[in-house]
Amino acid sequence: MQYKGRSINPGAAEGEAIVSKEPIGFYGGVDPKTGLFIEKGHELEGVSVRGKILVFPKGKGSTVGSYVIYGLAANKVGPLAIVNSETETIVATGVILADIPCVDGIPTDRLRTGDRLRVDATNGTVEVL
Repeated sequence: MQYKGRSINPGAAEGEAIVSKEPIGFYGGVDPKTGLFIEKGHELEGVSVRGKILVFPKGKGSTVGSYVIYGLAANKVGPLAIVNSETETIVATGVILADIPCVDGIPTDRLRTGDRLRVDATNGTVEVL
């Protein structure tokens, strides 16, 4: 199955998906040094984004979240790519700063943790392999 969305930041990646049905707030939600979700009660609490395709509906919270996304990449613990239903400005700024491939306009509720995905953010496609 292949989905066509919109390119937010170009690039390509292939890997295992980790999927959140909840929005993600990176500031206070993800540790930029370890890549672990630290937000108490979040469905991905304790899960690492490192080397995964991070799938979630949209971001939330502080604009500092953009710098957390950058920090994840700078510390080499970031996701390979990000897939959203709607990429708002916090996530868009973060993926551009960090140069992480990102696509939105994708029905994230149809993707599951463990799916192997091929993300072509240059062309705005996400394929379930």
